[in-house]
Amino acid sequence: MTVITLKYGNTNTFYIQGCEGGLLFDTDYAGTLPLFYKALKQNNIRVKDIGYVLASHYHPDHMGLVGELVKQGVKLLLIDIQKEFVHFSDNIFARDKLRYTPVDDTDATMISCKESRSFLSSIGIHGEIIHTPSHSEDSISLIMDNGDCLVGDLEPSEYIGAYEENSALKADWELIASFHPEIVFYAHKPEQRIH
Repeated sequence: MTVITLKYGNTNTFYIQGCEGGLLFDTDYAGTLPLFYKALKQNNIRVKDIGYVLASHYHPDHMGLVGELVKQGVKLLLIDIQKEFVHFSDNIFARDKLRYTPVDDTDATMISCKESRSFLSSIGIHGEIIHTPSHSEDSISLIMDNGDCLVGDLEPSEYIGAYEENSALKADWELIASFHPEIVFYAHKPEQRIH
């Protein structure tokens, strides 16, 4: 499994190819669809290659294209802890008067983190989705058995000593470390190899 980074705005989007279609992790802000298409083309990926889209969390810069992709036939993979947050950004996009397709989660494939290993295996991706709520209550990370780790907006582990009241961040990184990751893929900074 190879993680392909699609950079077409301010948020890194990641594509992982499985045997039953690819998994897209995060999208950028609403209004970036033409740039997303261009990034797909540059990487020889078609929308029909994307089986599922998974948001690390439902802030506007991570799920702005999810509704549009669902409308085009991509299945929404929704973690049960994210259900109440799916429409968190709707008012933000309406306020900003952006072209935005709200997420239709009625046909979402909803699973728990505990069920994620089995589900991911069924689409040919070996790994697990874990709850990492230090950034937001709906934040998740994807840890793959090959050592790749996608963390969305999780603050880097070196921030743990930088400020007080960081027990949630410390707990998230302790959980991630238990999987022995080798490369961390962030939404807003370059990937980082763990020594």
